[in-house]
Amino acid sequence: MLEKIQIVKQRFDEVNDLIIQPDIIADQKRYIQLNKEYKDLKKIVDKGDVYKELLDNISEAEEIIADGSDAEMVEMAKMQLDEAKEDLPKIEEEIRFLLIPKDPDDAKNVVVEVRAGTGGDEASIFAGDLYRMYSKYCSNKGWKVDVVSTSEGTSGGFKEIIFEVSGEDVYGTMKFEAGVHRVQRVPQTETQGRVHTSAATVVVMPEAEEFDYELDMTEVRIERTTSTGPGGQSVNTTYSAIKLHHEPTGMIVSCQDQKSSHKNLEKALKVLRSRLYEEELRKRQAEASEKRKSMVSSGDRSAKIRTYNYPQGRVTDHRIGLTLYDLSNIIDGDIQKIIDELMLAENTELLKASDETI
Repeated sequence: MLEKIQIVKQRFDEVNDLIIQPDIIADQKRYIQLNKEYKDLKKIVDKGDVYKELLDNISEAEEIIADGSDAEMVEMAKMQLDEAKEDLPKIEEEIRFLLIPKDPDDAKNVVVEVRAGTGGDEASIFAGDLYRMYSKYCSNKGWKVDVVSTSEGTSGGFKEIIFEVSGEDVYGTMKFEAGVHRVQRVPQTETQGRVHTSAATVVVMPEAEEFDYELDMTEVRIERTTSTGPGGQSVNTTYSAIKLHHEPTGMIVSCQDQKSSHKNLEKALKVLRSRLYEEELRKRQAEASEKRKSMVSSGDRSAKIRTYNYPQGRVTDHRIGLTLYDLSNIIDGDIQKIIDELMLAENTELLKASDETI
């Protein structure tokens, strides 16, 4: 463990020197990457200092006990030894988790797509509920939510809503929400009081920068149209709406949220780039999860990950078998406790996999 901490400390000192170099500061992308690495390494170095202090305390206490010349000092040393030995395994475990290699995509912003699935109007209403849940959660985290495009449901909610979330380590948190979400409740239109099951699919994509995925613009057909739906005269009468057709994959991305054609094009390209990048990422995740039989992040979009049961006030996450009877708070944005459990499960899997390869 000390050897691993020393290797991290050497890299931490290197990065510490690099981030004050003028050429690094001038290169914003490199500076941001190194700054992020500095923060991650500092957590390990700080824990390492605590770990080394505990080892020193154990060594010092054992020496005093072995000497045995001062009864009062021996008594104090025994207490110090017991405390240090009790704390040591916890610190070791924390360091082992911190030493798990970080997914570089975890630090990225995300593009989220929520689509109504089976269940007609009720599915659209549920998709709207999920969007509100995520909006409140992101707001509580201090993250910014920016809607890219919407297709409204006939009785409320959304047939589809696409939005961007920007902040710190967004993908590393939001990636656990990808998959099929089911709701069991009595729809507003149901006269017999029967419980129906509806579903919505959530897709979470790390926002791909230009250097992450090189988009060949000769393969993209850009269509400019007037916007439809609400938005006032300037939105509906100018050719500001953008529709992108990616010829090789058949992907279509629309954006009409902004008054400016340039801004809509920028947003649409960001979504298209992220979709194509996520497609590659999903294949890698599927291969990785097959290797370590992961249930937490399998890359399978069709996997039913969570059920929201209104009559019982219950939310169940099927990946880890977690059931919480706190539906009203969860649907109101309090999903951190579920994400914490999923993160712990994934870290345990990764730790086991790294132990097997050593």
